[in-house]
Amino acid sequence: MRKNGVLVWSKRILIAAVALLLLVIAAAWLYLRGSLAQLEGSRQAVGLETTASVARDEHGVPVISGGSRGDVAYATGFVHAQERFFQMDLLRRVAAGELSELFGERALPLDKSHRLHRFRARAELAIKAMPAADRALLDRYVAGVNDGLNALSAKPFEYALVGLPPRAWSPSDTMLVIWAMYFDLQGSQEPRELARGWFKEHATEEQRAFLAPESTPWDAPLDAQTIAAVDAVIPAAPPAWWGKPKAADAPAPAKVAAAEFVNTVGSNNWAVAGSRTDTGAAIVADDMHLGIQLPNTWYRAALQFPDGKGGQRRMVGVTLPGTPFVVVGSNGHVAWGFTNSYGDYMDFIALETDASKPDQVRTQAGWETPVVHEETILIKGAAAVKLMVRETSLGPIRETQGRSYALHWTAHLPGAVNFNAGKLEMAETLEQALAIAPTLGIPAQNFVGGDDKGNIGWTIAGPLPRRAQAGLASTYPMSVDDAAGVWQGWLSPEEYPKVVNPEHGHLGTANSRQLAGGGAQLIGDGGFDLGARTHQVRDDLAALGPKTDVKKVYAIGLDDRAVFLTTWRERAIAALDAKAVAGNAQRAEALKLLKDSWSGKADVDSVGYRITRGFMYAVYDIMYESANGELAKIDPKSTMASVSSRWPVVLARLLDQQPAAWLPPQYPDWKSLQVAAMDRVIKDLTKDGQPLSAATWGQRNTAASAHPMASAIPVLGKYLKVAPDMLPGDQHMPRVSGPTFGQSERLTVSPGHEEQGIFNMPAGQSGHPLSPYFLDGRTDWVTGRASPLLPGPARHTLTFVK
Repeated sequence: MRKNGVLVWSKRILIAAVALLLLVIAAAWLYLRGSLAQLEGSRQAVGLETTASVARDEHGVPVISGGSRGDVAYATGFVHAQERFFQMDLLRRVAAGELSELFGERALPLDKSHRLHRFRARAELAIKAMPAADRALLDRYVAGVNDGLNALSAKPFEYALVGLPPRAWSPSDTMLVIWAMYFDLQGSQEPRELARGWFKEHATEEQRAFLAPESTPWDAPLDAQTIAAVDAVIPAAPPAWWGKPKAADAPAPAKVAAAEFVNTVGSNNWAVAGSRTDTGAAIVADDMHLGIQLPNTWYRAALQFPDGKGGQRRMVGVTLPGTPFVVVGSNGHVAWGFTNSYGDYMDFIALETDASKPDQVRTQAGWETPVVHEETILIKGAAAVKLMVRETSLGPIRETQGRSYALHWTAHLPGAVNFNAGKLEMAETLEQALAIAPTLGIPAQNFVGGDDKGNIGWTIAGPLPRRAQAGLASTYPMSVDDAAGVWQGWLSPEEYPKVVNPEHGHLGTANSRQLAGGGAQLIGDGGFDLGARTHQVRDDLAALGPKTDVKKVYAIGLDDRAVFLTTWRERAIAALDAKAVAGNAQRAEALKLLKDSWSGKADVDSVGYRITRGFMYAVYDIMYESANGELAKIDPKSTMASVSSRWPVVLARLLDQQPAAWLPPQYPDWKSLQVAAMDRVIKDLTKDGQPLSAATWGQRNTAASAHPMASAIPVLGKYLKVAPDMLPGDQHMPRVSGPTFGQSERLTVSPGHEEQGIFNMPAGQSGHPLSPYFLDGRTDWVTGRASPLLPGPARHTLTFVK
């Protein structure tokens, strides 16, 4: 009897436990459901001028319409908040240095680094200086964001995980979202400048000219076929650090061979003139390369509002959650796209001190007392930290390696962020768009545009400093007396370089040097790509022939041919001669795979591609290991690859010409060095007992994007990650792709013919894992399917009324 009683109670306890578990699951499910966006119905909204609506298609892509531009801004803010508020929150906090408030002390180093720039204070000043019309539009967007957030039945699920409520949106937060892009697109210039400072002190002028050339034969400028430059003479001797193993006490540098991408944050864009298209209108294509996570950086939308002339203006493209405008796309008359320009927009100015002038530093303006700002960093689960920021007339002071530098950055100056992007909405010609582009308050970008009349053109969008003296000097840290470090305000739009309607009927940019002529001096070199990708884009455009269409122009972005690495494969094969492979089965297998498992593309099944790529980077590691160890002491992101992205061209010259003085002494000849590099690759690819034949490029280039909170949820976190798709493409080709980096969108459109437009991106519209739009469309991006740009028929409509 007693035994039966125990059994009964055991069953009851088990049933109760299961019931409790089911209740917890049900509660969690209901909570998550409560934070899904409202798709249908009618809402009353304070401040509307007329009405607005959000009509979503089967993929969740909305047409946001309204009786005024302000009403559309309100509805856009509402939608952004309901679908992407946590993403918006992270963007404003990244810019302001406020992540520790959510994530605790682990975010403190990044917050300290970013708080140095005091962008929240700068955002408040920018708000005060805004024209009244811009401020009114911003206020309507902010009202929409806060109403959208408050309309959710439950707050976004991420806040349950961090244990804090979401903070309301403010006008300055929208400006901070734009400043966050300065970190994304120009933040690499800080460690680069420091790396180049070390390089200048540890190499002669002749060695620097050879190791960090100003151009390469791969460059494809917009104003010439090539950049006419004589190859720098290989100096009689290398720097003392050349080819040496790193010092025993040096921190482990980031191995470039293992890195996803180095100095390749950028993008591709190109345009074909109407003289070569099937409709007579220009065709513009754009794919912006960024870190890829869930949700995606961009939110697709079509915005429709009165044009002030009795008609309607429709914008279609991508928006950046946190801001009210279409960033890249078409307004029906003009289409445009951006790539990172990599101009020289940041200087390190070494400050002088004098014991007789305590608390003062000497800047270009003379002796001055830095203004001290006390910044308070709130930290979840710990006491707040006070950070003292000293700011000079040139910018905040950064201390490193016992030196004080003023960090002079375009992002710090008035006008760095504004709402002029809205003016592109009403541009009716390419000429008008090219005049607006230089006034945009964004990190300076390559602007490529085209209009419905067939015109195409390029210029820089965003602020360009007017330097007292142009040249290489500004790419290194400078003294207060260097004229190259003196900025005399911004260039006027009329002074910006432009290329309009080139004779061959196409143009494109991909983060390399844009110009061969004098306009290049106005932009400077802030870390240009070596040019292979731009070169391949240009050749692809020429190959389209006299007449083309949107689909063919779009296909260029899927070109994964390994044009750049072909000669590196030839070097690897030559190194593995009969003597090298004799008695060494692994080298013999590597040679066979280089020959047989090579399609000439970065395709997922190719082992030969992966070996070739690894070989190039292994040579880099051998040559630069010692230098990278020293640079890691200065900044974890400082490397010789950041000194110059053109290093593969330099190493190729050395391997081909084999100057005896540049051969590291631990190798008897250049062939031995290359074989040693190949042995490093083989060892890496066969670690853990894997056969070399299994080391495909797809195994290495496997998608690993995830939501920022994926690691915080045991078991269920896998639902916040993408499938491990093997991705074709790589960095030195149009189809840029990496496990967590690549084409954040692909857009091709002919203005006035948007119904022919093509678009895809690596994730869906929603940041919510229960939404059907969380990963919707990803398959199209992975496969490269040409899916439509315009939203389809409405499946859900949400209306806003007074």
